[in-house]
Amino acid sequence: MTSQWEALLKNIGEWQGSFTRFSPQGEFLEEIKSTVSLEGLNNNQTIRQIVRLGENERVLEYSSLGKGVLFFENGAFSQGSIQLGPFSEFGAELGLIDENRRLRLVQMFDQNGQLDKLTLIREHLAGTQPQQRSPLTVNDLLGEWLGEAVTIYPDWRTPDSYPVKMQLQLHDNAEYITQSLTFGERTITSTATIKGSIISFDQNPQNQVQVLLLPDGVSATCPPKVQLRQPLFLEVGWLLQPNLRHRLIRSYNDKGEWISLTLVVERRVSIPTSAV
Repeated sequence: MTSQWEALLKNIGEWQGSFTRFSPQGEFLEEIKSTVSLEGLNNNQTIRQIVRLGENERVLEYSSLGKGVLFFENGAFSQGSIQLGPFSEFGAELGLIDENRRLRLVQMFDQNGQLDKLTLIREHLAGTQPQQRSPLTVNDLLGEWLGEAVTIYPDWRTPDSYPVKMQLQLHDNAEYITQSLTFGERTITSTATIKGSIISFDQNPQNQVQVLLLPDGVSATCPPKVQLRQPLFLEVGWLLQPNLRHRLIRSYNDKGEWISLTLVVERRVSIPTSAV
């Protein structure tokens, strides 16, 4: 089994791209060119990380990983808050990797729990050509998706693997959708309204969730406001091909504790005629 440090090494290289900032409603704010270099030192026992963002440069060196980060064997990872608390900032970074491309999403909430900052980081390895997709649409997600999920835990217990199924159906002149999610043997069905590039699951005022449809086939899923004593999750989705999607989900329990990280790889097996 790949160690956490070995999985981190899947991210070694010079990654060129940009940091794109969006409002909590998914409106474009600014884009800044970036270069992130990860280099192994001392026979890969130490990582030197150089981040160039516009005119600014920051250099970090580390030989161990913090409590708030976990990696999958393919290099996908998440780092961020390990506890949701009152009157404190909260958030996380979710990172997916696919051959020469890397996608990262940062979701940050202010001291009042409101979604405050949303940053999409799209990168490719130096010397390769980026291949970006169009902005994600509702039609891109309609149909039935089958896949496999792997969940890893910050307490180092044995990972879990289980089948997943997602079905999305459009209704009433494209004003709302129904979603059926099956994780293992548990199925959750919910309804959402569609307003432009925002899909809102808001039937339960105590547990609202929104999905922002972003450039390059990306979706950002989170509550518009995090609340104490309510379980929550932060998710990034990446449509790599018309019928292939990766999702990364960072979950917290009703005590605000970070409890797991899940990687989903799913393929679309049927498409409604309205989405063709």
